Amino acid sequence: MTGSPRPFDDVAECVEATLARVGPRIALALPLGLGKPHPLANEFYRRARRDPAIRLQIFTALSLDLPRWHGELERRLLEPLVRRIFGDFVPLDYVRDLHAGTVPDNIEIVEFYLDPGAHLGSAHAQRHYISSNYTQVARDVAARGVNVICQLVAKRVGTGGVEYSLGSNPDLTLDLLTLLQPERRAGREVVVIGEVNRQMPFMFGPAAVTADTFDFLVEHPRYEHDLFAPPNPRLSTVDHAIGLHAARLVRDGGTLQLGIGEIGDAVVYGLQLRHQQNEEFREIHRLLGTPVQAGVAAASIGGEEPFQAGLYACTEMFVDGFLDLYRCGILRRRVYDEARIQRLLDAGAIDEAVDARLLRAAAAGGFQSPLDAADFETLRRLGVFRADSCWVDGRIRNADGVEVDARLDDERCVERMLAHCTGRRLLGGTLLHGGFFLGSRGFYAALRDMPETERRQFSMCGVGFTNQLDGDDRDLRIAQRAHGRFINTAMMATLLGAVVSDGLEDGRVVSGVGGQYNFVAMAQTLADARSIIAVRSTREADGGVRSNIRWHYGHTTIPRHLRDIVVTEYGVADLRGLSDQDVITAMLNVADSRFQEDLRRQAQDAGKLARDHRIPDAHRNNTPAMLEQRFVLARARGLFSDFPFGTDLTREEIALAEALRSVRRRTAGPVGKLRAALAFARPGKVPAEFEPLLERMALRSPSTREERLWQRLLIGELRRARHRR
Repeated sequence: MTGSPRPFDDVAECVEATLARVGPRIALALPLGLGKPHPLANEFYRRARRDPAIRLQIFTALSLDLPRWHGELERRLLEPLVRRIFGDFVPLDYVRDLHAGTVPDNIEIVEFYLDPGAHLGSAHAQRHYISSNYTQVARDVAARGVNVICQLVAKRVGTGGVEYSLGSNPDLTLDLLTLLQPERRAGREVVVIGEVNRQMPFMFGPAAVTADTFDFLVEHPRYEHDLFAPPNPRLSTVDHAIGLHAARLVRDGGTLQLGIGEIGDAVVYGLQLRHQQNEEFREIHRLLGTPVQAGVAAASIGGEEPFQAGLYACTEMFVDGFLDLYRCGILRRRVYDEARIQRLLDAGAIDEAVDARLLRAAAAGGFQSPLDAADFETLRRLGVFRADSCWVDGRIRNADGVEVDARLDDERCVERMLAHCTGRRLLGGTLLHGGFFLGSRGFYAALRDMPETERRQFSMCGVGFTNQLDGDDRDLRIAQRAHGRFINTAMMATLLGAVVSDGLEDGRVVSGVGGQYNFVAMAQTLADARSIIAVRSTREADGGVRSNIRWHYGHTTIPRHLRDIVVTEYGVADLRGLSDQDVITAMLNVADSRFQEDLRRQAQDAGKLARDHRIPDAHRNNTPAMLEQRFVLARARGLFSDFPFGTDLTREEIALAEALRSVRRRTAGPVGKLRAALAFARPGKVPAEFEPLLERMALRSPSTREERLWQRLLIGELRRARHRR
């Protein structure tokens, strides 16, 4: 594309122009998550749904949808909440049809990462899923003949005129455009369309693109809908315990990667507690009775002290927790895009101040002395030399005409440089490199309102950079990612250290591999990095409790030969380099005690664990009751709340949501149906304190048998919750 993009104020006209360019076969690439232009995507889908002659393939991931309710009772809670929180967010038509099983035969929805758990029953989604590592998705999608790329973009008027940003999602778009560039130059028609939404934060780094990136631009106020903004999740005691254990494994002066969700938020809370309330942090670990192995790991891998050097984030997902870490002074280690300078910073040979030490270290660290023109320009770009200085035949000249020999190994020259030519501090440092973001309304507002000088420290770029070391700048990536701690979550783990994160053993996909393998592999390659997989030790299913620590499972995401660190609510299992028997021993120690003996026997029956092995006493009380007890005193002091980062939900909605979850659990299966019948048979007086909650659910005066049952079940769960408090 050269020149200015063609403007449109109507999506239908834009789709018509696109069909005129590429014909009736459309291979449409949409970004993951937030970056989809929903009005434009819906128009492409509707055109193909109306016209069977159009063949439409949509390549994308994480197609966001409004919360779905199951049954009338959930609708009464969720419908008004969804209207309030999500505003005029525009749902995707194809997601509705995926759930309904009504996607037309001339359309394929191909995703490499599914909305977690949302499409287990969708045959179309399961059949057309692509299993690819995040860094290979652009390659795989390009090979399928993509000819239309659509992206939600931010727009602003800068000093040089109108500017555009890929905002939340440069993650794959940048890599895909690079891959398709040779074909476009050779004449193959590929249409790139931007849809402007001023609610999208304008992000810098590679995400800031020129207007000629786009062939078409759609812009009209009626398309500037609310961005998808899920409320902050509730953090359970299990989540907080995992976050605390993981927070001890993070090295000061290091690099952090986090994923979205409860455990990522809990890690952020644990890091804040370590930094801001260090005595409380140490005390809760003492009360948790952290196993000896975890204590060793904390000393050799991470630490317990407040952060002095701080952290840098290199993460595929920029979660809003990183802003919390920035605000409290933890996310403050800046990295620079020059490997020699970065290595000097990592070694402590220099800091960000421009002084004699920095200039001398630069001479010893690979810069020419006297400086040549290229090295001088590099140092000027980084703020070592003032912007108004220049290099002339081996000398540095300032704006006043004062000249200094460009020698870094001569003390007199260094003194004159500092007096006449240098800046004060390094410029252009980056606190975070991220591929995409998704978060709350407050998160988006904070990014939009942040001064540009601050926002430029949060660089949005492709996952080809964040998720791997390969590239022309491999040495720089290695230098920047010192002491990497890559923290991801999983559904299950085996006693031999394999990890199950994305699918079930019957082949159905829950979510997708995403970037998890990328970060695990990177942790194995970097000399001082670790992969940390967080797993809740149990889950509730079919009215009972099951262990998430398994002897074996018919599907794995991360094979056991890449095992590293596994964290559950009961501690840390450092598995790297251990024998199978030692790995099994470590995993048993962090499993729920209700399942330890059965797991131990399975390992022994397979000949992988000695017959006389006994689980140590220190690990035989891994129970929810024990865990809750350990948090009692800290909670009495105001720590470890369910919503430490706030919530968009009211108190009534929080109480009702928890009560409905309990109703679903307690009424599942034959035993649950019996409980429901008993609840209906035992009517009681409605406590006055519950009347506002029942009013919210239109159940204060039930008029049908079904409503009377709902009322009694809710009252029972609300009473149980009151007793637990």
